Amino acid sequence: MSSGGGREAQLKHTGLRPGWTTGACATAATTAAYTALLTGDFPDPVTITLPKGQRPSFALASEALTADAAMAAVVKDAGDDPDVTHGAVIRSTVRRLPLGSGVVFRAGPGVGTVTLPGLPLEVGEPAVNPVPRQMMRDHVAEVAAAHGGSGDVEITISVDNGAEIARSTWNPRIGILGGLSILGTTGIVVPYSCSAWIDSIRRGVDVARAAGLTHVAGCTGSTSEKTVGTLYDLPEIALLDMGDFAGAVLKYVRRHPVDRLTICGGFAKLSKLAAGHLDLHSARSQVDKPFLAALARTGGASAALATEIADANTGLAALRLCESAGVPLGDLVATRAREEALTVLRGAPVAVDVVCIDRAGTVVGRSSVAGP
Repeated sequence: MSSGGGREAQLKHTGLRPGWTTGACATAATTAAYTALLTGDFPDPVTITLPKGQRPSFALASEALTADAAMAAVVKDAGDDPDVTHGAVIRSTVRRLPLGSGVVFRAGPGVGTVTLPGLPLEVGEPAVNPVPRQMMRDHVAEVAAAHGGSGDVEITISVDNGAEIARSTWNPRIGILGGLSILGTTGIVVPYSCSAWIDSIRRGVDVARAAGLTHVAGCTGSTSEKTVGTLYDLPEIALLDMGDFAGAVLKYVRRHPVDRLTICGGFAKLSKLAAGHLDLHSARSQVDKPFLAALARTGGASAALATEIADANTGLAALRLCESAGVPLGDLVATRAREEALTVLRGAPVAVDVVCIDRAGTVVGRSSVAGP
């Protein structure tokens, strides 16, 4: 990047080494296994293409080949992020299926199964999230095209000691039982360091102001960056990767104002801001479903619906309940989050609006623009 701003420059500025998501590792293992199933040889290292075009290579930790199946394993490297899955062995076993079967995903040992609604996967499905699934489908199709395969396969993902590792995650609480989730929207693990990341946020604001920009956006991740950039036609240096540090953005913009600040992020994360939390990390704040229930009541929710919301498995499940009932919970959360942001800004000359999205990047709630 020539301008020195945006998400990639922020990551570079932290000086921390990025790592690879479980989804990227599973894709690499799947690519190697399917290649071996078709050719008899495991590519090692195996190279994959991530959603943003990066092409990392992964060494194989183990491999096995039979007449109808192949298994390859990759050790996850989380870089400088204190990720509980760092060092985990992620295995993919690929089996041939009859023509026309497509790609079928299975949960092997150490990978969880979805048991409650409110997640981006149906109940009963293996906890392999949508983006990693698509990455694996895409790579299976590429391997099939290169080596004369049909692309009809069963992919079983497993993680050594995954059930034990999952006890250190929120999986059991949200109904993912039996192991870990296979996650990631970019394939890259962004290293977590409070001081380094907050410093990078400040640098991002400085770069945007120096470039004469009057509208910047604080985003919780790559999906929200893409959504808000498209929504307002913002240049890359206007996009601040705030991660979980909403308070850091607001406090720095309070001292170094821009005309307009848009905050964009996942509904569940921004519901925490709406409830008054400035650190949105799951280890330090949780989605307050009774708060969402009370907020929904102000938007016309019945007492019975409010009870369902308070008992919902996830923030997304609460949102879907309200959508079905015609209650604008997304807009209510966005508006309350905007008010919390304005409170932190303490009258600074900054107009604020908030955009809530779902995991696919679809806008599910928006506030109007308001200032001091």
